[in-house]
Amino acid sequence: MTYGYIRVSTDKQTVENQRFEINQFCERQVVEINQWIEEIISGTKTVQERKLGKLLKKMRKSDILICSELSRLGRNLLMIMSILNECMTRDIQVWTIKDGYRLGRDINSKVLAFAFGLSAEIERNLISQRTKEALARKRSQGMVLGRPKGRKSTAKKLTGKEAEIKKLLNKRISASAIARILSVHRLTVVQFVKEMV
Repeated sequence: MTYGYIRVSTDKQTVENQRFEINQFCERQVVEINQWIEEIISGTKTVQERKLGKLLKKMRKSDILICSELSRLGRNLLMIMSILNECMTRDIQVWTIKDGYRLGRDINSKVLAFAFGLSAEIERNLISQRTKEALARKRSQGMVLGRPKGRKSTAKKLTGKEAEIKKLLNKRISASAIARILSVHRLTVVQFVKEMV
């Protein structure tokens, strides 16, 4: 199937320009759009929060996604690269009109996919390195990071469920059954009940 994807950031923008560009392109290429996906949402939102995420889940091998330009897929390079990498890994073609990309199964696409994957890994490593450096700087300034030694967290997995657990215990329901009801391990219930008393 061939999908036309249109995204604008605000309702003040119109989807018509993108639709016109895609239709003109499809006429020249003799391609028919089987389904249109339009959304008014910021490109900074995660793919899962957008209609694009649902579309990618249902797309199959050899499907084609056509959009006016790569920036319609996401706001930053890392997001765009991860989307393109997923598409190419699953043999989904991505065609962009303004950028002139036809990313699919050819060797150029595979080289690009490798570059995207490598760039994403480098970016993750840089973020990790910057985080470590920031923490080291704060430590050197005498700032205590994390939970103080020997102090346990006051919040437990079952915190806030005391009344429910008491009710179940009063009905003589076993710890194993309570664990199944609350989707936790039996020992978590046993330990929590000991601390409740």
